[in-house]
Amino acid sequence: MKNTITNISKKRFRLSKKYIAVFTSIGVMSALMMNTVYAAGEVNASAFITSACTVLKSVIILIGAGLGLWGIVNLLEGYSGDNGAAKSQGMKQMMAGLGLILLAIVLVPVLQNMMTAAAV
Repeated sequence: MKNTITNISKKRFRLSKKYIAVFTSIGVMSALMMNTVYAAGEVNASAFITSACTVLKSVIILIGAGLGLWGIVNLLEGYSGDNGAAKSQGMKQMMAGLGLILLAIVLVPVLQNMMTAAAV
């Protein structure tokens, strides 16, 4: 009975990993497609840099969120199967995802200010 439940939960975790990968890819593609820059006559460098940094920030946050969710799934899979390696990998992936999100929140505005100052 327990073996059947374990097999079912492993299949669900594998399926959830695939869903996370697909939804992260869809989110990244939609963020890239939604943000466009229109140049009518003269190109406004400041608006382009702001738009590009917004896209960069969204992409990094989406990748970090996907990696973090994938890590949570691995962590739960490790706890359900009492697998120390899966728990360790899940914790590392979750922390890497949180690190990417923090990097996007902190570093991208600094880069945006530097590029805007250089463009002027």
